[in-house]
Amino acid sequence: MDKYIGRLLDNRYEILEVIGTGGMAVVYKAHCHRLNRLVAIKILKDDFLEDEDFRRRFHAESQAVAMLSHPNIVSVYDVSTSISVEADYIVMELIEGITLKQYMEKKGVLNWKETLHFAMQIAKALEHAHSRGIVHRDIKPHNVMVLKNGSVKVADFGIARMMSKGDTLTKEALGSVHYISPEQAKGGRVDNRSDIYSLGVVMYEMMTGRPPYEGDAPVAVAIQHINGGAVMPSTLNPNIPGGMEQIIMKAMANDLSDRYPTATQMLTDMDEFRKDPTLLFDYNIPPLDEVTRLRRDPLTLDTNTPKTDAQKVEERAQAHRNRRAAEKTPPPRKREPATDSRSSRVATAAIIACSVVALIAIGVFLVILLGGGITGGNPNTVEVPQLVGKYYDALKAYPGLKIQVDNEVYDSSSEAGQIINQLPSFGSPPVEEGTVIHITLSKGPEPQSIMMQNLVDLPESRAIEILDSQSLGLKYEIKEEHHETIIAGNVIRTDPSAEAPLTSGQTVTLWVSLGAEDVIEEKKMPNLVGQKLDMAINILKAYGFPEPEFEDVYSYQDVGIVVGQSEDKDTKIPINTVITLQVSKGPEPTTEPPTTEPPTTEPPTTAEPESIPTEEPTEEELTTAPPEVLKNVTIDLSGEITQDNTQLVIIRDGVEVYNGTVSTDTPNVVLYNQSGYGTVSYEVYLDGELKWTEKVTFTTDE
Repeated sequence: MDKYIGRLLDNRYEILEVIGTGGMAVVYKAHCHRLNRLVAIKILKDDFLEDEDFRRRFHAESQAVAMLSHPNIVSVYDVSTSISVEADYIVMELIEGITLKQYMEKKGVLNWKETLHFAMQIAKALEHAHSRGIVHRDIKPHNVMVLKNGSVKVADFGIARMMSKGDTLTKEALGSVHYISPEQAKGGRVDNRSDIYSLGVVMYEMMTGRPPYEGDAPVAVAIQHINGGAVMPSTLNPNIPGGMEQIIMKAMANDLSDRYPTATQMLTDMDEFRKDPTLLFDYNIPPLDEVTRLRRDPLTLDTNTPKTDAQKVEERAQAHRNRRAAEKTPPPRKREPATDSRSSRVATAAIIACSVVALIAIGVFLVILLGGGITGGNPNTVEVPQLVGKYYDALKAYPGLKIQVDNEVYDSSSEAGQIINQLPSFGSPPVEEGTVIHITLSKGPEPQSIMMQNLVDLPESRAIEILDSQSLGLKYEIKEEHHETIIAGNVIRTDPSAEAPLTSGQTVTLWVSLGAEDVIEEKKMPNLVGQKLDMAINILKAYGFPEPEFEDVYSYQDVGIVVGQSEDKDTKIPINTVITLQVSKGPEPTTEPPTTEPPTTEPPTTAEPESIPTEEPTEEELTTAPPEVLKNVTIDLSGEITQDNTQLVIIRDGVEVYNGTVSTDTPNVVLYNQSGYGTVSYEVYLDGELKWTEKVTFTTDE
């Protein structure tokens, strides 16, 4: 059994099963317990663990790739080293799908629409990575994942660079030899255009069912890439549109100056072709020049002279134009009906093609005749110099030639002012004096807006490390707060947020988690003394306190009246506090023994006492006491309610006379048919807190 299955990396990632094996690592499905999601984890094989230089490059490259964020690129979430299980690993997005290679094996040759659909998504991924200075180096169908919804994601950015300390053709690189660029095969400098070449090979295979070069040994295939001369894809699949073939062959051009300089330009052509599948591109590929014609035998013009890829594409494009022109030519009026319109069109195209070849042969013959024969040559010719890579401002004079700047474009692999393309190219046959060399200048790397990375759930130190790598001199403000799911020390959110542009010297605010907080609400203790027991319990429930405990005590208060409480009024206490209420059980009974003195013999006095206590009111008191008055009492709430759903409780003489919720637009509450005489007090509670006492006078004058 695999030693990692069932293990927990960094107390977070539980390894579940193996889902893939490569030259340098094993890929596992894992469960992230912190974010409760499935991920893919690529763990370095043991062979690489002792190579400190490799491990350093592994982390550096992976961290760079982790900064990529694009819908067509497999996301990298984390790069780490687990000490407990001795493993270097990358945590990635788990993709549910199959590789493009498996898809191609299942479907065979793809049509141009499906090929273009996949190729444009791959090109968009390359465009994003190249803009961040990252070259994939190993674009092949095996590294492209096809999702169920038809979208694709490119995986393993930077892996090929990790596989070798240089850019030479290593054993691991030979595994991808069918898609390797010529400069990679030669161990030369690799840039964005190497990825473009590999994408062209992938498109070639999608449209023909086989790669452009095959051989018994990897080295043999690599040599074919270096030498070039692939069979035109339309030879293998006649249904390939001319414009599509042009895109593929331009991407696969052996000469870097003939290849697409950027993925953006390749995307532009693909999008133009998508809109008009009959489109043919004008790549400014010159026809066979006069000098070449002079040096060819007219009788062997089409059979013995090797042609460049550019010439092959141009000739096929011209034939396609001729065919389209022929199809649009109306037939003569007096023409016998054709039995097969398709055969007629083919015959017409063939006649035109033959006419073109004949005209070329005649032209060559005339040039030879007027120029003094095959061996005479043209003495007024000059060699085409190598201009690519030189700085335009530093160019020396080239006698007999004119240098003309046709275009200036952004190019990530060259500095501003450098020449990145020329026509005719270096190595072309000599040209006549006065020939114009058309050049394209670089404007340097395209300026990119540095965007704020997504730092959420990263450790604070790692987040600052990523921001420092932007070289913008950013300042930081750290704020801490509790968070239910993000662990202490990790970033909760940022200002500016992810994908917002950053400017030099800008202050970035990081909110860092203090972990989850066990918050217990606190409330002020109400005054329950003097309340009846059932009313006191109701008030505590309204506040949210639990059921209170009771202690019966002797008191001169009536039985059942609260005479004491364990927490002082207006003191803030946790809402889960159990309150103890002291409840009156009446006055304490007397303990004096009965008197033993004999009764007096003196006659009782007839004098009336000064006052005779009685519990019943006297007749005079009953006749003089004011009668009770019945009235509606209004409690003014103006300006007192600050939020909706405020709990309002009104107590009169220990009795609850109102209990309900009010809102900010409630001006007052009316208590109907209140009876009394003299002055009566109403206690007003808002959300369990005594706010004020309302004094109301009941008189017969009202």
